[in-house]
Amino acid sequence: MEIDEVGGWLRERLPGLAEEHGVPGVAVAVGAGGRVVEAAAGVLSTATGVEATVDSVFQIGSITKVLTATLVMGLAAEGLVELDAPVGTYLPGFREATVRQLLCHTAGFEGDVFTDTGKGDDCLERYVELLADVPQIFEPGEMFSYNNAGYSVLGRIVEVMRGEPFDRCMRNHLFAPLGMTHAASDPYEAILHRTAVGHLGGRPVPVWAMARSNAPAGSMLAMTPRDLLAFARAHLADEGLRAMREPQVVLPDIGWGTAWGLGWELYDLPGGPVFGHNGNTIGQSAVLRIDPVRDVSVAIFTNGGDRKPLMKEILGRVVGSPAEPVPDPSARPDVRRCAGVYLSSTSRTTVSGDEQGRLLLEHVPLGLAVEAGDEPYRTELLSWREDSLLPAEPGHGPVAFLGDDGEGRARYLHTGRADVRAAGRIEA
Repeated sequence: MEIDEVGGWLRERLPGLAEEHGVPGVAVAVGAGGRVVEAAAGVLSTATGVEATVDSVFQIGSITKVLTATLVMGLAAEGLVELDAPVGTYLPGFREATVRQLLCHTAGFEGDVFTDTGKGDDCLERYVELLADVPQIFEPGEMFSYNNAGYSVLGRIVEVMRGEPFDRCMRNHLFAPLGMTHAASDPYEAILHRTAVGHLGGRPVPVWAMARSNAPAGSMLAMTPRDLLAFARAHLADEGLRAMREPQVVLPDIGWGTAWGLGWELYDLPGGPVFGHNGNTIGQSAVLRIDPVRDVSVAIFTNGGDRKPLMKEILGRVVGSPAEPVPDPSARPDVRRCAGVYLSSTSRTTVSGDEQGRLLLEHVPLGLAVEAGDEPYRTELLSWREDSLLPAEPGHGPVAFLGDDGEGRARYLHTGRADVRAAGRIEA
């Protein structure tokens, strides 16, 4: 990849891409061989019309989890934390799970817990105490299910072992050493910079950030794409951090990566292995991808609109993209196995068969998913790969039906989270 050519293409193409997809503001940085090119387009808020620049900070959402994981790995390198030790070793009384299982999302308890426990330095301590009451979905280590709450627990481990609040740990052990000058842990720091505001339905959202108690999972952290690439370069240069991209658990076929490491999502792309993470907050989205073979990294931040095709075009040019899934016309979904109601704290999904033998899915977001802009939808499910099916409705990724409820039906509907079959059933 020729870095100057990519930089020229970005500066020329980005304004049109943003306009085509209704993205209010976007900022991008691409790094290769120690050089970085940047571009930005649009506005930080449609209410103010302030221009988006390469020095503007956007929320990075769940990409924060990799920074949290890096802090944990720092503790492990110093002998202060053992990855295969029970979490209760460091947080007495915590439920059964190891530090490693939290890092790779296999701890098995309900993970979409967004209870606001205040803005004080005790918010993580109070949040972790609340997790004693959340349900265990499967045995620790049994499977992957994306877990936001688990990363708040990891953040609490960091602050207990370091003896200072989590955001201070982040600044002292990552931001300052890596020269991340535009990284903002909260709104009080973000306001010192040109700061993006999220948009839903084309309008600025009424709140800038979610609860501080979810900060280690990605509720607040904002920075420039260049700062995030400084973090990416550290992972390319530090041999001690290489273990974070070693596969820990294979992912189901849901259109995500192929496996998860100790914080990183791992992808097998046509051009070779890539690692990275995605992030979403209320009206803001971000992606980070790193190609270790070619020493290439890319960070893309947006503040609303139809950001997926914009991100896909940029990623495809810089690191490559996976092939689009195509339905298998020769197969039919197993209606009896899949039909049922599947629940989590953020959604209720009903899967049922019709008179023509088609399999239909109706998804209703709940709780914070509604606040984040998720909308209900209904679609037919088409055969793809064994237990993984494709929504016919554009814009929705594959789903997988996993496990067995004891009656030959799937126990879980997996969309990244393992939603559990509710009591009772819908007949095919």
